[in-house]
Amino acid sequence: MSSSSAEPVSAANDIDGPAAWFRLLVAVALGTIGGVGSWSVVVVLPAVQADFGVARGDASLPYTMAMIGLAVGGVFLGKVTDRIGIMLPVAGAGIMIGLGYLVAGLAPNIWIFALAHGLFIGMVGAAVVLGPLMADVSLWFNRRRGIAVALCACGNYLAGGIWPQAVRFMLDAYGWRVTHFIIAGIVVATMTPLALLLRRRAPAAVPAAGPAGPVTRPRADAMPLGLPPNVLMAALFVAGVACCVAMAMPQVHIVAYCADLGYGVARGAEMLSLMLGLGIISRIGTGFIADRIGGLAALLLASCLQGVALLLFLTSSELTSLYIFSALFGLFQGGIIPCYAIIVREYFPPGEAAYRVGVVLMATLIGMALGGWLSGVIYDLTRSYQAAFVNGILWNAVNLTTVGWLLWRRERLARNAALQAS
Repeated sequence: MSSSSAEPVSAANDIDGPAAWFRLLVAVALGTIGGVGSWSVVVVLPAVQADFGVARGDASLPYTMAMIGLAVGGVFLGKVTDRIGIMLPVAGAGIMIGLGYLVAGLAPNIWIFALAHGLFIGMVGAAVVLGPLMADVSLWFNRRRGIAVALCACGNYLAGGIWPQAVRFMLDAYGWRVTHFIIAGIVVATMTPLALLLRRRAPAAVPAAGPAGPVTRPRADAMPLGLPPNVLMAALFVAGVACCVAMAMPQVHIVAYCADLGYGVARGAEMLSLMLGLGIISRIGTGFIADRIGGLAALLLASCLQGVALLLFLTSSELTSLYIFSALFGLFQGGIIPCYAIIVREYFPPGEAAYRVGVVLMATLIGMALGGWLSGVIYDLTRSYQAAFVNGILWNAVNLTTVGWLLWRRERLARNAALQAS
């Protein structure tokens, strides 16, 4: 008997009900705690670089490894979650993240430090609180799915708003190694108990006709947007990589950028927290917008605004300007990632939700990993971040082109359907 068969199943009237909103609250808390793996490495980057005596590109490798681990782990854990539910993967993730921070704190060189982030913290740890957790929450909502997924995704940005400041305080007080030990203890002590609150399975995840398997598709249309499903997935994959190469430049390197300009690590950490804290507002707003105009249109809007923010970073390196640009970047791009999960739920069946969301978010994480590494390499080659911002703008244009094509197909199909109906 599978472990999922022993789990209690929710009633259909729990969809959009109090149980769904409580589950969302737990998911946000888990995303906030588990999201530390995405942001602590950004703050300790200068200290780790100095301690190990490596170049900026090599010092960016742990972040890149963490993103690759999150990407690969999201697909694998998505398949697991589709089969057995979310509780056990989340409980295991808390233990693995704690182990990863313990290994990182003991690392003798940058390579072990990077491996700890890629394998334990990313692949078998924090990956579960991204795509799989968003997919699980999406199964509990119909009318408010867009805002629910966006709120769930806010956990990662709450982590970005809280953890950089906490890590900076611990870094100043105890050094980067002890900081990693403290994080390990916090994550293990909190994530495992919270996982027990996710034991119930969503009605949308229950097979429609008994144990034979879930329904294969939520609607009769087997060609979403007039495309084979895997072609649509490939287009979303390209869009995800491109938008997040662009997104990575400010998020990964703003602390180091401020240090290079002489403003100090503390100012950079404040900008990162500002960027990600205001990104929460963006995610919530984008969720409301997606419930009204659809995930594709909301994604195109957010991507356009992200491009504007990247252009602004080229205009000034003054301290006040950087605070303003960081705030605008957070407000403009925060809603991009949850849009991909919303799009998947609009065009693919619920029984494939965690896996397909995992694949699409893998693309975004590959983009973050590639963007973080490329920005470091470009800096090493040019001794400036200006070219890295230009690189991000060009990748953002690729995203706009891809998403615009998909939205054009959606509108064309809608016009054709309206003509046939008349």
